[in-house]
Amino acid sequence: MSKVRVLIVDDASFIRDLVKKGLRDHFPGVQIEEAVNGRKALQLLNKQSIDLILCDWEMPEMSGLELLTWCREQDNLKATPFIMVTSRGDKENVVQAIQAGVSDFIGKPFSNEQLVTKVKKALHRAGKLEAFAPSQKPASNAFANDSLAALTGGKAEVLKPAAPRTPVATPAPVASPKPSAAPAGRGQGSLRLPGGSMACVIKALSLKDAQLLVKRGQLLPQVLESVVLDLEQGESSEIARLNGYLHAVAAFEPKADSEWLLLTLRFVDSDPQKLDYLSRLIARGTAQKHFTPGG
Repeated sequence: MSKVRVLIVDDASFIRDLVKKGLRDHFPGVQIEEAVNGRKALQLLNKQSIDLILCDWEMPEMSGLELLTWCREQDNLKATPFIMVTSRGDKENVVQAIQAGVSDFIGKPFSNEQLVTKVKKALHRAGKLEAFAPSQKPASNAFANDSLAALTGGKAEVLKPAAPRTPVATPAPVASPKPSAAPAGRGQGSLRLPGGSMACVIKALSLKDAQLLVKRGQLLPQVLESVVLDLEQGESSEIARLNGYLHAVAAFEPKADSEWLLLTLRFVDSDPQKLDYLSRLIARGTAQKHFTPGG
């Protein structure tokens, strides 16, 4: 039997029950503790050892951020994986949690597969995943199916395997946020995610965020994931690597089997050179044509 102990902290009992079921279904023998707020969790952490903490942000008496800050001040909890389960996606909140030492995020609402994937990653990094049976099934297309269902109200069709790398048809041109300033050249973009890279269409751009279109596939972007946007513009092929996180992921077309996803990327860079680059792009308008990988 596994000796891995997980602490679930949330003032909503149905969320605790949802997380408990997901953990017990995929991690046989896992030992689960729970607390209704940060204060109760703190008391429990003072009494016994915990291998992973899954914690809500907004709770009475003591918030998730306050509990995280306290944990990172304790010698025995500095390295304990701490996953924030939250609906907060604003830049200020994400930066606060990162500065406090959060290990990862799970955005509400979340699917069972999203939960399991995040927990597996955290336990692997902590060297605790080996405590479970080696027959654990790796995340499959069900991850993409379940995640897309969460985005489209549970009506998503089963995803088909990714097609071979052949040229794909481009969608209808997206309306430019500043049509009068549209450049003559073609804009190119590539989004780097923890699981790989994907080409993107730049729909809108500002100094704070960007709206991107990506073709749905096996690699499905997740809310609050840290990403890097590589932008190449102009005849000199000037490239900027912009750091950020995904604030929102939605189906672009008003149907369950939307071929395209609309991503909202919030920038976290404060580098003057990158901001200057963005300012120049915005000043002359962003190219709206589809970027084909290798094109």
